[in-house]
Amino acid sequence: MVINLSVIVPFFNEEQFLEESVDRLLSHDIYSSIYLIDNNSTDNSYNIAKNLETQHKKIELHKTNKKKGKGSALGFSRSLIKTSHVVIHDADLEYFPEDIVEMFDAAQTNQNSLILGSRFIGNKQRENIYLRTFLANKVMSLFFSFVNFYKVTDVATCYKLMPSKFFINTELRETGFSIEIELLSKFLKYNKSVLEVPIAYEGRSYSEGKKIKALDGIQYLLNTIKYRFFN
Repeated sequence: MVINLSVIVPFFNEEQFLEESVDRLLSHDIYSSIYLIDNNSTDNSYNIAKNLETQHKKIELHKTNKKKGKGSALGFSRSLIKTSHVVIHDADLEYFPEDIVEMFDAAQTNQNSLILGSRFIGNKQRENIYLRTFLANKVMSLFFSFVNFYKVTDVATCYKLMPSKFFINTELRETGFSIEIELLSKFLKYNKSVLEVPIAYEGRSYSEGKKIKALDGIQYLLNTIKYRFFN
């Protein structure tokens, strides 16, 4: 089966990085559609996104009803997807879309798998500014793997490329960053096949707008148990 790809870009107050982030996506012609999902930004992000939509026919801009978080933006976007597969790309500059190209290549022969971009395998260039977040991600991934009896090296990664039929038909409850755990947990119940591809990473600082906090890490652990045994 020939597969095609949509990309979802959820954002909140990313006026500093949004345009360059989307330009990075546009440098690779593998997407049928790019959906920019504004989670009710209070800065100039929406206007920047609107200008990008005007300039590029593949881009569609949408705005959620109110600010709830990344999970809410992804849940909102489910009804928009019309392609066979979908991938998530955060609006900051921590990730590199050339890695999506490799993930999409992997999906060609693993069409029913979730292709996960891992920052902990392979030897791609990575810059982790905070040692505590690096260690926390390692611990969360080990815990998730233990609870689910399935090894996943990077549960907190943004880059997840998955079959749209799973994404569209799965009820998403999490409104914040724990959507990462919910997606992985529910996919393992849908199809116990997660294929990991090495990706590059350049972490940004909290002064540059990094949003994930220590509380999110605790919720990751709690939701690992929650979604392992409940829906």
